[in-house]
This record gives sequence, C-alpha cells and structure tokens, in this order.
Amino acid sequence: MEVIDVMRNGLRNVHGMLDTAVDGMTADQLNFRAAEGGISAFFSLWHYVRTEDNIVNFVVQHRNTVWLEGGYDERFGLPRTAQGTGMTDEEALAVRIEDVDGWLEYQRGVWAATDAYLEGLDPASMEEVRVVIKPVGEMSLWDGLWGMCLSHGYRHVGEIEFARGVQGLGGLTI
Repeated sequence: MEVIDVMRNGLRNVHGMLDTAVDGMTADQLNFRAAEGGISAFFSLWHYVRTEDNIVNFVVQHRNTVWLEGGYDERFGLPRTAQGTGMTDEEALAVRIEDVDGWLEYQRGVWAATDAYLEGLDPASMEEVRVVIKPVGEMSLWDGLWGMCLSHGYRHVGEIEFARGVQGLGGLTI
C-alpha cells in the first residue's frame, strides 16, 4: 500500500465517521451547547471541515477554497476566512447553522476536493512538499495532512459524539 492510499483511506474513514455522526441531526441538535459549556456539534464540524478545506485547497494547492468558490460564507452568514481557531467564546457561539442540507452539500464538496487532490498526488511529494500552516508553522505535506486533517478529524468526531450523547441521541454505530 502506498503512502497516498494510507492517507486517502484514513481521510475517507474520518469523513465517513463525521457524516454518520451528524446524519439525521436537526439544526437545533447541531447548534445545541451543553449547559456545562464547551462547543456545539456544529461548531466542531464547521471548524474541522473549514480547516481541511483551507489546508488542502488554499495552503497546499494555492487555490480558492470550496467555501469561497461556492459562496457558502454568504449563504450561511458565517465568517469568510475564519475557521474557529482563536475565536472568543462569543464568536464561537455565533457559529450556527440553519440550512443543514446546504451545509452537507458543502461538506461533501470538501470531501470530494480532498479525494481528487490525493488521487493525482505523487507519493514522493508527501515528504518533498513543504507547507506553512498557521499558527503551527512549516511542515511536510504528510505532517500537515496527517496531523492537521486526519488525526484532528478524529478528535472532532469525539466532540460531536459527546454532543449527541448529552442530547440523548446515542453514540455512533460504526
């Protein structure tokens, strides 16, 4: 198995888990925030998908994100370039979704763009290509995709699963 296959399969897995985690959730359930604090399932999902979109499209390929190309910032009334990193609690609370179907359209677009990019990638570029991911700094493409997308995604699956649990929606059955 090539290094590209490992990354592609891993990202497809985390994408599937995120899709399953939010499947059937309403806007109210996605926007719910536990009385104890923390973040909503939607904030966690928004942050992860926007991060992957920014890294794969803007940082790595130097092209517009799916977010901007699709006008999703305007469609949802959410920040044009922010993705949640460094937001205040008040800013995070303002990240809400009402158009769940529209969100899922965007999410599927990011998954497809990531998969298409990886499909045509030369395995050697995983170590040869250097990327700068703010605020972390310079790293190999492999480290950027592995650390900032793949392993990061599993953390957000857990946050969404917690939000499901405190609402009595049950855990994932994967």
